[in-house]
Amino acid sequence: MDESSFFLATEEEIKKAKTTDVYFLRTEEVLKKESLDVKVAVEVTASSIKNSSWGILSGIEDVLDLLVGLDIDVYTMPEGSLFQKEDEKGVKVPTIIIIGKYLNFARFETPLLGFICSKSGMTTKTARIRLAAKNKSVLSFGARRAHPAITPVVSYCAYIGGCDGISCILGAEKVGVAPTGTIPHSLIILFQDQIAAWKAFDTHIPKSVPRIALVDTYYDEKIEAILAAEAIPDLVGVRLDTPSSRRGNFKSIIQEVRWELDHRGFSGVKIYISGGLGEEDVLEYVELVDGFGIGSEISAAPPIDFALDIVSIASEKGEWKPVAKRGKFSGRKKVLRCEKCLKIEVISWENEDGFCGHCQIPMKPFLVKQLEKGKRISKKPSIEEIRTYILNQLEVIRK
Repeated sequence: MDESSFFLATEEEIKKAKTTDVYFLRTEEVLKKESLDVKVAVEVTASSIKNSSWGILSGIEDVLDLLVGLDIDVYTMPEGSLFQKEDEKGVKVPTIIIIGKYLNFARFETPLLGFICSKSGMTTKTARIRLAAKNKSVLSFGARRAHPAITPVVSYCAYIGGCDGISCILGAEKVGVAPTGTIPHSLIILFQDQIAAWKAFDTHIPKSVPRIALVDTYYDEKIEAILAAEAIPDLVGVRLDTPSSRRGNFKSIIQEVRWELDHRGFSGVKIYISGGLGEEDVLEYVELVDGFGIGSEISAAPPIDFALDIVSIASEKGEWKPVAKRGKFSGRKKVLRCEKCLKIEVISWENEDGFCGHCQIPMKPFLVKQLEKGKRISKKPSIEEIRTYILNQLEVIRK
C-alpha cells in the first residue's frame, strides 16, 4: 500500500497511464501477443448531458497534453465549444477524433475521458448559471465543496464558464485573476459583535477589497443590513447566507432588506446571496439581487458522460471499413457548424461541406486538427480567449 497521504495521482502518473482501467493493459497484452495492431478511427461522443440540451466542451487542452508525442492524429472541437450530443438527424456528434494505431493510445482512454467528463460538466453548469444570472455578478465559492487537489480545476471551469470572481487563492492565481471573497461567519463569531467585526475588517483590509458585510450571523437580516450600512461609510453591499432552517420565504426576506435599505437612503448598497444556491434559485432571485455566490452547484456538477468508440478500421491497403458497436454510428465523420446560429451537422468523411438550412450560409468544419503524428500543430488558446469564446456563444443562444 502506498504510504503517501491524500491518495493523489501525480501528473507523471497520469501521463504514464497509471490511472487507467486495468482492462486496457490486458487488451494491449492480448493484441501484442496476437500481433494485432491496426489503424483505427475513434471518436468521442456524449452519451448524455444531464439536465441540459447542450454542453460546453472543456478539458481539451489536458487531452492534447496527455496525447502529445504519440504517433497519432487528433482532431477536436476547440476548448470551450458549445455542442449538442446529437445533430438534427439524431447522429451523435464527435467532439474528438483520433486516427492511428490502436496500441499507440489504447491505455489513455480512461484519463482522456476523465479530463473532459469532469471539466465539461462543471463548465456547462457554470455557463447555464451565467445565462440565468443575466448581467448580475456570479462568484465561485466552490473550493470547500471539492477535493483540495482539484480546486484549481474547479476555478478554471468556473472562470471560463462565466463566473466573475473566484474565492480560491490558488485557483485564482492559476487563471490569472485576483481572488474574490467577503467575510466568513467565524470572524463575526470571534468578535461576538457584528459591528466590531465589520469595522475591524474595514480598518485592516486594503481599500481595494470591496466592503461587503455578511448580515445573517445573529440577528434578522434586515436589522443587520441596516446596522452594516450605518456602520461602514463605503459599504458596497451586504451578503445574505441565510441557513435553510431559517430561510422560510427567502424571496420575501430579500425584498424586505432591499426596501429597508432604500427607505433609509442606502439604495446604493447591493445585495448578494449565497448558501447552497442552484440554477433554479438564480432564475428565481435574479431580478431581486445584484450577485450570487455559487459553490457545490459548480464544483459538484454532474459530469457529462462521454464515451470513446472505434468507428472505422483501416486495411493494410489503407481502405477504411466502417465498424461500430450497437448504438453507435459507424464510419469516419466530419462535423460542421454554422458560425451564425451554432447549428451542428454530422456528415460522412467523404461528403462535401454543406449549408445551414436556417441561415443559408456555408457551414464550416468544426473539428480542428490539433496533433499530427503526435506533434502539436495548433496554437494553444489563452484562458481569456477561451472565456471570451464561451461567453460569445452564450450570447448567441441567449437571443
